Amino acid sequence: MHPDKNRDDPEAEKMFQDLGAAYEVLSDADKRKIYDRNGEEGLKQGDMGGDPFSSFFGDFGGFGFGGGGGGQQTQDIPRGGDVIMPLTVTLEELYNGNFIEVVRYKPVAKPAPGTRKCNCRQEMQTTQLGPGRFQMMQKEVCDDCPNVRMVPEEKLLEIEIESGMRDGQEYPFVAEGEPHIDGEPGDLRFRIKQMKHRRFERRGDDLYTNVTITLVDALNGFTMDILHLDGRQVQIVRDKITWPGARIRKPHEGMPNYENNKVKGTLVITFDVEFPKGILTEENKEAIKKILNQDSKQKIYNGLQGF
Repeated sequence: MHPDKNRDDPEAEKMFQDLGAAYEVLSDADKRKIYDRNGEEGLKQGDMGGDPFSSFFGDFGGFGFGGGGGGQQTQDIPRGGDVIMPLTVTLEELYNGNFIEVVRYKPVAKPAPGTRKCNCRQEMQTTQLGPGRFQMMQKEVCDDCPNVRMVPEEKLLEIEIESGMRDGQEYPFVAEGEPHIDGEPGDLRFRIKQMKHRRFERRGDDLYTNVTITLVDALNGFTMDILHLDGRQVQIVRDKITWPGARIRKPHEGMPNYENNKVKGTLVITFDVEFPKGILTEENKEAIKKILNQDSKQKIYNGLQGF
């Protein structure tokens, strides 16, 4: 590679000059830091007269000289882990909305005596073995930073439960997660966990409930009120026979849609009929037959297959 030994090779002198410039950068700690952080542009601003690695090491992007091909190196900032916490809420809170306060004990870095190793990274170390001969090796290099210790601090977080939020939805707090001693903290995310409700079952934006009525109500009709999640009374009127398993749907009485609270789902009501216990007299049996105008009749069929 030395031009004195390669007089017939016009590229030898240029390559030798590039190698010398590269060695100059590698052997100077300040210039090496400038190149590691800012690449060719940083060296140009420092009057280095170009990128000595671009022509000599341009095809070896894996050595870490500025991100390959002489480009600017981008160093990722270390980041702490994310913390996911379950947040139990009622169906009433998901319907109406609410604010919940949570006390968070977060580790915070405080100054401590002494120093510590930080910002550790892999750098190339060059050793001259002789004229025109160099050996390059990777070496871990660390800076000395002031020592710190983690101290838990109490912080009050306010979480807004928005109307229409769904089970499993997350509410984030940026930079409130696990800290990183040399970087940025992660995020804290509260994951909504809906409590079971005694009256309603939520499926999407629809609400489902069951109502048990007497046989008298099933035959004669009835009027009743259902207490809704916001305290309103939803009136149900039936003026015809209601059979076991019958359903009625009340549009716009379900859960509010999270994206558009003006849109609401459907309230689906399924009726169960409670039959009276005891034994009827023959006279009562005959009276029921006359009222219902029905004879004794049975039908056998495959209900599972829909026949």
